[in-house]
Amino acid sequence: MIMVLITYVKPNVCGTRCRAAGPCSHRPDAGNRHASITVLHCSTAIHVETFNLLRLLADASFHSGAALARELGVSPAAVRMALRELEDLGLKLVRMRGRGYRLAEPYDCLDAAAVGAQLGAPARHFRLELLDACASTNTLLLERARAGARAGHVIACELQSAGRGRRGNSWQSGLGGSLTFSLLWRFAQGATGLSGLSLAAGVAVARALAAVGVAEVRLKWPNDLLHAGRKLGGILIELHDDGPDSTAAVIGIGLNVRLRTSLRDTIAQAVTDVASISGQVPQRNRLLAATLIELAQVLEQFAGHGFAPLRQEWIARHAHQGKPITLTSADGNTVAGRAAGVAEDGALLVETTRGVERFVSGELSLRAGGF
Repeated sequence: MIMVLITYVKPNVCGTRCRAAGPCSHRPDAGNRHASITVLHCSTAIHVETFNLLRLLADASFHSGAALARELGVSPAAVRMALRELEDLGLKLVRMRGRGYRLAEPYDCLDAAAVGAQLGAPARHFRLELLDACASTNTLLLERARAGARAGHVIACELQSAGRGRRGNSWQSGLGGSLTFSLLWRFAQGATGLSGLSLAAGVAVARALAAVGVAEVRLKWPNDLLHAGRKLGGILIELHDDGPDSTAAVIGIGLNVRLRTSLRDTIAQAVTDVASISGQVPQRNRLLAATLIELAQVLEQFAGHGFAPLRQEWIARHAHQGKPITLTSADGNTVAGRAAGVAEDGALLVETTRGVERFVSGELSLRAGGF
């Protein structure tokens, strides 16, 4: 029998499990529909009421204020405050006298039981921790890694307030509009042996997107996912040295699922989302499970053989293969050339006037044009 340990955690306002600046009372939720999932409540956190309310309203049916208050075990005033916070977070509410409140459209809540059911046999690889909100799933999972968390620990959240991208950039994600999660994987080798890991992860995510009907996804070196030249998602790898022959890798992934116009307008680059590409919105639970399945396969292969077996597949998905590019280093220097693929260690190969040159992941940014 295959077992997956699933923990569903509703955090306090700071996104951690019990670090509220005041009294915090944790209690199991005996009425939770999924008996195998432990639900923790922090009484000081407005997020608890707000996200509990969101789950009640997720069906987009009308619910009276009195019924919502009874379900949540709070006052009508607390319900009204939570409703305002949902609107502040960008969700549209419909109010009708005599009927109550409903969301303007159904909300796709992350659900640990649904993810576990879709994982099937690969569930043995993972321990899934779902949060309502946190600053950064990568930051939290790095803390778990340093504390000895096992490989396969996953943290996903509904709302990430301080997501990070490559080179210190922020990752913008609205409530329900993105899938943001981090996966811990441990390797029996030093960090120097993990070159190409972000490219391998990109292959896994592209496979998963194809499996749920999002075709023609391209990869931009070293860690972006594109569709028709627009950014669909990104990958952030952070390493923790456990010793000379052991490294913990936290693989952070952000995918745009359904970006609201108000959020899209704040992003300073061309972006797209799954809904725009496929014409429909796949359930985030299905997308998370599909991505974890592909990551487990790719990471096991990478642990044994490195990036080399995945190289040709990555090149086949390369957004800039054979095209003129300009590389800009952190100090502002630029190199013009033609993208010539990647090496077996994941280094970008660029054909310049001096011949084919290698560029290492993490030192350069890339944009089309030049040469």
